[in-house]
Amino acid sequence: MKKEIYISKGVGETRIAVTENGKLAELHVDNQLQERTVGNIYKGIVENVIPGMQAAFINIGQGANAFLPFSEISDSELIAEKNEKSKNSKEIDVLLQPGQEIIVQVIKEPFDKKGARVTTELSIAGRFIVLIPKSKYIGVSKKMRDKFERRRLKKIALSIKQPGLGMILRTVAEGKTDAQIENDYKNLTNKYNDLLARAEKDKAPALIHEDLKVTSSVLRDLISEKVEKIVVDSKEDYNKISKMVKEDALDIGDALEHYRKREPLFKFSGIDNSMMKLLRKKAWLKSGAYLIIERTEAMVVVDVNSGKFVGKKGHEENSLKINLEAAKEVCAQLRLRHLSGLILIDFIDMVKPENRKKVFLEMKKELRKDRAKVAVSQISEFGVLEMTRERTGLSIIDSLTDSCEVCAGNGRILSKDTLLTRIDYWLRDYKKKYKDLRLKLFLHPQLADYLKKEKTRDYISLMWKNFIYLKVITDDTMNKNEFRFTKMSDSKDITNEIGT
Repeated sequence: MKKEIYISKGVGETRIAVTENGKLAELHVDNQLQERTVGNIYKGIVENVIPGMQAAFINIGQGANAFLPFSEISDSELIAEKNEKSKNSKEIDVLLQPGQEIIVQVIKEPFDKKGARVTTELSIAGRFIVLIPKSKYIGVSKKMRDKFERRRLKKIALSIKQPGLGMILRTVAEGKTDAQIENDYKNLTNKYNDLLARAEKDKAPALIHEDLKVTSSVLRDLISEKVEKIVVDSKEDYNKISKMVKEDALDIGDALEHYRKREPLFKFSGIDNSMMKLLRKKAWLKSGAYLIIERTEAMVVVDVNSGKFVGKKGHEENSLKINLEAAKEVCAQLRLRHLSGLILIDFIDMVKPENRKKVFLEMKKELRKDRAKVAVSQISEFGVLEMTRERTGLSIIDSLTDSCEVCAGNGRILSKDTLLTRIDYWLRDYKKKYKDLRLKLFLHPQLADYLKKEKTRDYISLMWKNFIYLKVITDDTMNKNEFRFTKMSDSKDITNEIGT
C-alpha cells in the first residue's frame, strides 16, 4: 500500500491528510482554539459520588466536571472489599468521598455540555511504547502478526522493564532496534517521574501531564519507514519532523519534502476537494449506489441505498454486491469523518444468512485499518449492523464548521407559512396589550415578496382580523426565518415586547 502524508499550516489551524494508494484515508484538523484533552492527566477533586449511577464526578479544572465510571477505577485502594451480601452484585463499591484528591486521565473529550470521561488507569504514549504505571503487564499490539517479531519485542521489554511500570509495544515498534525501544522507555519513565513530582507539589485541580497536541500525536503515530512521502508546507513543521526522524533513527530516505509553491498544498494535491465532500450527508459508491450518513445526539445512522446501480443478477446477488462495496466505504467514511459512539448501518436486505455473514466479515476486515477501538455485532435479520467506535476527538464536521445561528444547528429553517403563522400569533398578542393600529413589518426579501404577491389574501386577512394597518418592508439584513416589528411612528424594535 502506498501511503503519503500531507501537512498544511493555515492561519488558525494545521491540517494533516493521509492518503492510501492516492485516496484520502485520514484527515486531522489541529485547531488552535479547540483544546485537545485526551491523554492529559489531572490531579482532580471528587465533587460527587453517585452509587446509583455507578459513577463519580471529578473537578479537573476544565469547565464541566469530568465523569468517572466506577468501572474505570483500577486502583485497588479505591475499591471497597465486597461483603457476603454484595458478592453476587455486579455493582462496585468505591472508597471515594467529596473533597478527596484523585489522579485521573482523560479518555474521551468533553462534548456539548458533557464533561470529559476519565479513568484512574493511567497510560503514557511514546513513539514505540505505551507505558502503564502500577502494572506488571507486558503486551504487544494485536495488529502485529509476525509471531517471531512479537517474541523478540517481548524479550526486549522484559530486559528493560522497571518494577511497577508495565508496557505495551505499539505496531510501529516492529523492526526497531533494542536501543530505539530502550530509549523510548527511558523517556516515558522520566515523564512519569515528572508527573509524580507535579502531583506531589501542585494544588488540585491541576494538569500534571499534557499529552502531545494533535499535529505531534498524529505524526508520532503515523510517521514510519512505510510512508513513501511526507509533504509539508511549513518550514517550522518541516524542521520539527526532521528532528523527530533523527531522534527515532527512522530510515525514511528522501521521503520528507518541503512544499514551496504558491498554490495551496491541499488544492494542488486535490485533497481540498475530497475534504469538502466530507461535509455532505451523501457519499457515492463506484457502482452508483450511495450512503446517507446522519449524525444525531444519540448515535450515527448510515443508510445504504442502491441509487443508480443496475444489476445484471437477481435481487439477492445484487444486494450482496452493493453491501460488500458499502461495507468498505462505511469503514473509510468513519475514519475520515471521525464518527464515534453507537453506529447503526442499515444495509440492503439480504435473505441468506451466509450473505449477511460475508458483509459482516468484510466490515471486520476493513475496520482493522482503523486506529480507533471498535466493536462490531453480527448483521440482524432486518439488515442492521450495530457497532461502536472510540471517540478520540472532534468529528470533522465539528472541526470544519460552526453551528448555524439561523437554524440552531438543525440544518432546517421554518417554512414560509409557519413563519407567517407566528406573525399572526404575534399580532394577536400585541392587540391584547396595545392599541396602536399602525405597524411596520420587516422581512427577508423572499418572504416579503411571498407575502405580498403569493399570499395577498392572507396579507389582507392579517390586517382585517387584527384590525391593524401593516406595512411590509423588505430588509436584506433579515434572515429567512425571522421578522421584526416597529411602530409606524418610530424605528424602535418592539418584536421582543411580545413573546414569539
